[in-house]
Amino acid sequence: MNHRILALITTSIATIIYGVTFTVAKEVMPQYIKPFGFILLRVLGAAIVFWLLGLFVKAKSVEKADFKQIALAAFFGVGLNMLTFFKGLSYTSPINGAVIMVTSPILVLIFSSIIIKEKLTKKKVLGVLIGLIGALILILYGSATASNSKNVMLGNFLVFINAASYAMYLVTVKKLIAKYHPIVFVKWLYLFGFLFVLPFGFRELSQVSWHAMPVNVYYKAGFVVLFTTCITYLFNLFALSKLKPTTVSVFIYLQPVVATIYALLVGSDSLTITKVAATSLIFLGVYLVTKQVPASTGK
Repeated sequence: MNHRILALITTSIATIIYGVTFTVAKEVMPQYIKPFGFILLRVLGAAIVFWLLGLFVKAKSVEKADFKQIALAAFFGVGLNMLTFFKGLSYTSPINGAVIMVTSPILVLIFSSIIIKEKLTKKKVLGVLIGLIGALILILYGSATASNSKNVMLGNFLVFINAASYAMYLVTVKKLIAKYHPIVFVKWLYLFGFLFVLPFGFRELSQVSWHAMPVNVYYKAGFVVLFTTCITYLFNLFALSKLKPTTVSVFIYLQPVVATIYALLVGSDSLTITKVAATSLIFLGVYLVTKQVPASTGK
C-alpha cells in the first residue's frame, strides 16, 4: 500500500478515537477522576507502555543535543496540550470541545509558514476555510448543551489553548520523528511529559476513590490511556513522517463529525439537514488540504 494512503488511514483512525474520547472522557471526569488527576494517570500509563515497548526496539539512541527539543515537544504535545484539554472539557460540552479544536489547522498553517517555512498553496488555504465554515455551522446549530453553563467560556478558552498547543507540537516535532524510531522518540516524549504534569495531577489522582468506581469507568479510563494516548500518538507520528503538519492537522475537522455521530449512536443528539450540510463541507475541506499536489509542493 502507498505510504501516503496508509498515513491518511492511520490519521483517520486516530481522529475517530479522538472524536469518541470527547464523550468517553467526559463520562469519567470530574465525577470519578478530576481532570488533572486523569491526565497524570493517562501520561503515566502511556510512559510505562512505551518504555516497556522500548525494551524490544533496537534503534538509534537520542542525541544529547536533541533532548531540549524533545522536552519542548513534550511541553506542547503532552503537558500544556492535555492539561488544558481535559480541564476545558470538564467545563464545556463534548461537541463544543471537538468543534473548537478545528482552529488548530489554522494555527498550524501560521506556525508552519513561520517556523519551517512551509509553502502555503491556494488550495490548502481554501480547504482550511471551507472546513472552518462547516465547523462553524456545527458550533451554531449542532452543539450540545454544556453541563456547567457558568464556566463554558472558560472551558472553550482552555480547549482553544489546547488547539494552539497541539498545533505547535505538530510543527516542532516534524524534524525529530524523521530522525528517530517512533517508540524511542515517544518514550522520551512521555517521560518529559510525566514530569510536566506530575505537580498538577498528583493531588487529584491521590484523591480518587478507586473502590467506588464502577467497572465500566475502569474500561473508559483504560480506553483513554491505551487508545487515545498510545495508539493515536503512534499513528500520528507515522502520519507526520509521511505528510506535512498542515495535512495531519486538518483531520481535526473530522472530530466534530465523529463526536456528533457518536452522540447519535448513544441517543443524545439528532440528525438534521444542517448537520449533514456542515459535515459535507468539513469533508470537502479535508479533501482539498490532503489532495496531493503533483509539482514540487510536496505532500
